[in-house]
Amino acid sequence: MLFEISKKKPLFSANKSNEQSLDLPAWKILIVDDEPDIHSVTKLALSRFKLDGRSLAFSNAYSGLQAKELLETEKDIAIAFIDVVMESDHAGLELIKWIRDDLKNRTMRIILRTGQPGQAPEEDVIVNYDINDYKAKAELDSRKLMTSVYSALRSYRDIMEIEQARIAQAQHRHGLERVLEATSGLFELRTLHRFADGLLNQVASLLNLRNETLLLTCNAIDAMSGHVDNKDIEILAGTGRYQDCDGKALPQEIMSLLNRALDEKRCLYENNCFIGYFPTQSSKWINILYMDGLDKISDLDKKLVDIFAINVGVAFENLLLNQEVEDTQSELILRLGDVVESRSKEAAHHVKRMAEYCYELALLAGLSERDADLIKRASPMHDVGKIATPDSVLLKPSKLDDEEWDIMKQHPIIGHQIMANSERPILKAASIISLQHHEKFDGSGYPYGLSGKDIHIFARIVAIADVFDALVHKRCYKEAWPLSEVLAEMTRCSGSHFDPDLLALFIDNIEIFEQIKIHWVDI
Repeated sequence: MLFEISKKKPLFSANKSNEQSLDLPAWKILIVDDEPDIHSVTKLALSRFKLDGRSLAFSNAYSGLQAKELLETEKDIAIAFIDVVMESDHAGLELIKWIRDDLKNRTMRIILRTGQPGQAPEEDVIVNYDINDYKAKAELDSRKLMTSVYSALRSYRDIMEIEQARIAQAQHRHGLERVLEATSGLFELRTLHRFADGLLNQVASLLNLRNETLLLTCNAIDAMSGHVDNKDIEILAGTGRYQDCDGKALPQEIMSLLNRALDEKRCLYENNCFIGYFPTQSSKWINILYMDGLDKISDLDKKLVDIFAINVGVAFENLLLNQEVEDTQSELILRLGDVVESRSKEAAHHVKRMAEYCYELALLAGLSERDADLIKRASPMHDVGKIATPDSVLLKPSKLDDEEWDIMKQHPIIGHQIMANSERPILKAASIISLQHHEKFDGSGYPYGLSGKDIHIFARIVAIADVFDALVHKRCYKEAWPLSEVLAEMTRCSGSHFDPDLLALFIDNIEIFEQIKIHWVDI
């Protein structure tokens, strides 16, 4: 592109040497001088110049202002020859100050040239301006010009290599920090599907990508088999056009890529796709991440993803181990709860419904997914203390007398004592629920007469779930109540027996709890 301010002088032009290497880009040289002959002589003297197999490419500016316009867009100029006197007596010096101070360009080598040495004394210029050489035009013959360019270009080359090494080191450090940050987030996710969603988001963040077309599949196969088809794949999470593909067959081209990753046991970068291979060490599960719609992934990103893949395998394996432990604990708790409830002739699925009621109400109340899952797993133990209650009291079909009632009111304390010394989160939560679920919001409950928010929210939630399920199902001492009467009775007890805010949430969303009751209907 050519710019003009008069018919005599071009604003600047970019004239490329005819001897430019076919493989390596030319070194960019800027000539800033208001005399066109200086441009021509300089280019002629350097026409055969080469360094490291690279020739020179010249850009021309005829004033300080024109040079500024060019330097705003040309960021990789190696050397600038700058005249001192152009549109003003100190135009060249002002340009140098602008380059170093305003443009923040410290890498370009600057050779100051002047036809009037007295106008800018060498000692003053060298001391006060960040230049790399200072020459009078009269002394800068062809030989000295070549020497100056060789010296300046070598300095520029070395500076750029150091800068590139610094940038690469900073990128590696930042990349490793991103890997650590991404992995630490995965270790906090405690359910399989949330882990899958988190993995999608973390990979997208790691590669600075939008996660609109991501697909995560988890293969429940023997890792040594190395081949899968659609029946072997469980889709844990997907985004974009893969968001609703669970249960659908994947295209053959995707299956081929997944099998290649399994066969080669590594991440693949194929055309516009990325296939992440995230195995575990001791289980048969392998995570496969398929991502399409990508531009080129850098070598650094590939290394970061490979490191991330190792950490994901560890995180996923820990998740499976933790889930196995928690599932085992939950099953034992549920079975023990069933034993306790069956002894007291409760409804067959009482503890299962209780767990689901508590989970849903906890989420409605704003508790975290982790706490909601905790109360779901712990609530089946709410009446475990009844294991020490005599049958004569526990199974009595008529009203208990005062002595029998005192015995019955001991079961929360007994249940708490059974589990209080455990350090396991589920059992600690169960001990709190067991102790407090018969406390009432107005302080009239037992065993300690706690009131309001002094009662743990887990116990306040369980109190609502327990009473609701007891009223809508037949017990040894009563028939099942119609839903309308149950809700009327519970509303009457709002603020006395029940936390009014939690009860309002429960009643406003009663259809959720009705569905749970229908799903776990007693046979």
